[in-house]
Amino acid sequence: MHTQMIDTRFGTANQYSFSHGNCLPYTGVPFGMNYFAPQTTDQKGSWWFHPEDRTFQGYRLTHQPSPWMGDYSRLLLTPVSGTLSEMTLGAAQSSYRPEEATFEPTQLVITQLRYQATSRLIPTMYGAALEVNYRQQDNGLLLQLPGRYELTITDETHAEGWVINFSGCEDPDFKMYFALSFDAPITNVPATLTGEDGLIRFDFGTVKKVITKLGTSFIDQATAQANLANDVVGTPAELLTASRQQWQNYLGRINVTTHNPAHRETFYHNLYRCFLFPQTFYETNAAGEIVHYDTVSRSSKPGVLYTNNGFWDTFRTVYPLYSLIAQDKFGEMLEGFLNSYEDAGFLPKWLSPDERGLMPGTLIDGVIADAAAKGIRLDLMPRFLEAMKKSATIQSDNPNYGRRGTTDYLKYGYVPLDHHESVNHTLDYAYSDYCISKVAEVVGDEETAAYYRKQSLNYRNIFDPETGFMRAKDKNGAFRPDFSPIRWGLDYAEGSAWQSSFSVFQDFRGLVNAHGGKAQFEAKLAELFNMEPIFDTAGYGMEIHEISEMAAIEFGQFAISNQPSFHYPYLSSYIGKPEMTQPLIKQTLQECFSTSFNGYPGDEDNGTTAAWYIFNSLGFYPVTSGSGEYVIGMPLVESATLHLSNGNTLAIDCGHNQPQQLFIHEVSRNDHKHTAMFFTHEDLLAGGEIAFHLGLVPAPREYRDEDYPFSLTK
Repeated sequence: MHTQMIDTRFGTANQYSFSHGNCLPYTGVPFGMNYFAPQTTDQKGSWWFHPEDRTFQGYRLTHQPSPWMGDYSRLLLTPVSGTLSEMTLGAAQSSYRPEEATFEPTQLVITQLRYQATSRLIPTMYGAALEVNYRQQDNGLLLQLPGRYELTITDETHAEGWVINFSGCEDPDFKMYFALSFDAPITNVPATLTGEDGLIRFDFGTVKKVITKLGTSFIDQATAQANLANDVVGTPAELLTASRQQWQNYLGRINVTTHNPAHRETFYHNLYRCFLFPQTFYETNAAGEIVHYDTVSRSSKPGVLYTNNGFWDTFRTVYPLYSLIAQDKFGEMLEGFLNSYEDAGFLPKWLSPDERGLMPGTLIDGVIADAAAKGIRLDLMPRFLEAMKKSATIQSDNPNYGRRGTTDYLKYGYVPLDHHESVNHTLDYAYSDYCISKVAEVVGDEETAAYYRKQSLNYRNIFDPETGFMRAKDKNGAFRPDFSPIRWGLDYAEGSAWQSSFSVFQDFRGLVNAHGGKAQFEAKLAELFNMEPIFDTAGYGMEIHEISEMAAIEFGQFAISNQPSFHYPYLSSYIGKPEMTQPLIKQTLQECFSTSFNGYPGDEDNGTTAAWYIFNSLGFYPVTSGSGEYVIGMPLVESATLHLSNGNTLAIDCGHNQPQQLFIHEVSRNDHKHTAMFFTHEDLLAGGEIAFHLGLVPAPREYRDEDYPFSLTK
């Protein structure tokens, strides 16, 4: 798959009330420090791009991981010609033809119809090159600097400065430094400008072609200059070649064939989304040392750092994918997350650029446990174990950090209902306790492992056998009265009891037993998937977009639009009925994902939903991060070749994989029948071949205990 075949606008047709991905058309290098996208409006807050808008306000340098988080350290570059009626974006914006524009991971190409100027932006890790071909006279480039700023013209072809704007940050003076170079002299700009919300015009006169190069830094002005000099090197064509090579390095790690060409296109767009986040947040200083900016101490610190990631989402799919095909990068990210702990005192939960404290739990624990179980960066695990135990035992004075309700959880064995979203907190803490036990096992601390294995069964404390749901309890142990399983919010995070009661990743067979056995659990699953997608908004007092997205499709209470439901199709494997899983996955892949601007069923969330699509298309899924297992599902591809991190190759063959083939008749591994309902990480890394023999009707059979996926309860 060539990068030119990926249209980055997939999943970008969104608004506040409904998400088709809430994606932006990011152009940048994989895991880049900056991304770039056209800004089509400045009137809709975080929704500043829409693929059907026909206005172009400029190329936006962005660090926005999600509209719900907002942007930071942004600026805007806008080619212009002629005299503007006033110095505003509204007066400068131009129409453009989206259907004729280029939206690729490696470049943006846009023709502004008002100015008849065609420009091309090509990114690097720390900057970009903007090549503009003008056709009119009196040509120039607008630089918008929202928030506080300073700009200095150092000579007729160079400028430098900084800008301060962010949605949230520990440092109220958090700066992004920038350096600009032009290959044509600029005129009519004062030597130094300071203030707020700047819009500055660089004039090039009658020059018809101008190449502007940009370097940025979060460290200081000298590093911005160095990044400009060392990172944005070469002609635009040479920079484009380098960018394409970086993307091909990642996109080429999985090769697939599909019966439907649209499925292949969808697959590779999703693979592109998997390598955008987390973003690089470290640089090299003048002494050649790797450094990052620590917003807590407001100083430069040694070591790598990564940002723009919500672990409540990404632990489920993104990092397990890296464990197969990008282990080196995963290992460096782990080092960065440990540096984040050293800087802030607690492991990160939602970084943008530093801790924002959103969502329940401390689910980076799942990322760490998955790495430990797979032998990745074992040198970091003793320190990670200390950090995980700190979050599990110490209540931070700052609610952004660590677990919420830690003291109560340790006292009662659950988070009481006077804490918002208490059910999800309890379930997430119990899973994190399992993750701590896994890391403790790996480092040889059996006493800690045993303690946290026991703690991980705390989910039982909020299970109501009468209703079959997880329910909020008060400090006296009484369930909240007036229970409704379809009421969203209040005790549940972005869901109701239906979307929140099955997140027992560490002990699904224990959950089956709590329901009364396999027959009762099967009946519960049938009810979940077969009922209408009805809901009650009482917990929120309004219809949030996640509710609307679930209700928009007929998939019962399986809200594929949001992460807590991602593993739901696999629940039937824990009762020995994977044939219930198989058609559900294939239908979800085909009905809820597409190659359009509306391509996702809900928020994509930093590669999380994209990686869900990748795994499920290949035929297996990491239900429990930290277990080292992937539960077998139902492939969508015809064949796939995975170039694994250890140098081995894994080939997957699925026959012709026609739409009517909704079931797996048999699985073979290296020409031997595979009876387990899962693959292990070690087995996949060994390479070889997996063959899925597909069929038209289910093929139920009896399974041995060892054929079931991981669960603490055997």
